[in-house]
Amino acid sequence: MAKAKRPATGSVRTGGSRVIRRRPARRVVAITGADSFLGRNLIGLLEEDPQVGRIVAIDLRNPPTAAVKTRFYKVDLTQPSVDARLSEILQAEEVDTFVHLAFLASPSHARAWAHEVESVGTMHVLNACRERGMTKFILRSQTLLYGPHPSNPNFLTEQHRIKGVPDCMYFEDKIDAEREVARFAQDHPDTQVTVLRLAPLLGPTVQTYVTRWLSRGLVPTVVGYDPLLQFLHEMDAVAALKLAVDRDVPGTFNIVGDGVLPVSTVVRLAGRIALPLPYFVARRIGALAWAAHLSEAPPPFLDFLRYLCVADSAHAHDAMGFRAAFTTREAVLDFGGTLRLREARLLQEAE
Repeated sequence: MAKAKRPATGSVRTGGSRVIRRRPARRVVAITGADSFLGRNLIGLLEEDPQVGRIVAIDLRNPPTAAVKTRFYKVDLTQPSVDARLSEILQAEEVDTFVHLAFLASPSHARAWAHEVESVGTMHVLNACRERGMTKFILRSQTLLYGPHPSNPNFLTEQHRIKGVPDCMYFEDKIDAEREVARFAQDHPDTQVTVLRLAPLLGPTVQTYVTRWLSRGLVPTVVGYDPLLQFLHEMDAVAALKLAVDRDVPGTFNIVGDGVLPVSTVVRLAGRIALPLPYFVARRIGALAWAAHLSEAPPPFLDFLRYLCVADSAHAHDAMGFRAAFTTREAVLDFGGTLRLREARLLQEAE
């Protein structure tokens, strides 16, 4: 797919009037969650891109991949006055492209704080982007927001409603953020808004509740259920974000690796042993383990081990030109291989 041509100017509405703002000769990209896995790796790619003149890294820590193009700003999205600070940064740096990655990779027991970071933090970010008049806005989301439900079709398209999981703030905050971004896109047609719903990430270095679940020697599963799963290799996730920065393709896109695998096959390919538990037992143990901070996720996540929640990627292929380099199977094998190497190294060190 040929790269879409970029307009030379953008426009901003201020006080009812239309102000023409020229796009800089080279793109200026701001990234929240700059020190996250995706943020660090995206910055690494943008540092090498001659079409990017400057990168504005926004986080609590300076990402290690920041080099000559990157300017770091320590910003806490939970602070009530952060809108003004963000707006000041965006104006001073003349940012035209905003990539919002400031989302938790795993559930947190600090629910109020998580809500402030993700749901309220997204509102702060959008307020600053309204003030600046952004040319492009990119949101990192995830396919698991569709939720595991018995009535789900074999593959969920972008037109299906994101329903999440009942009584699970981890998904509710992210759904709130998506809805805020959808309203922003409707109210600001001059801003190209791209939402990337990423499948769960696997790979040699990414760390999430999914990788911790699959790293256990005995991997808990649910007796009588073996739903299909899909994954996205960590490098394909970074490539999709870079593609969204490069190409002007607004809309919502499912970003997944090709193919699906049953839970039992995923566990086997990762070199693990499944530990099937009756659902009521798994839920009870899960509740106790979560309360004791010994579990990767709260009990509602068990529904992903019972019901289907896989997404269709045809729209991303056709409209965005994205094709994952790794299949779901290859992502699991790469993760499992790295896991075995790490364990073998630990054994050698113990000896």
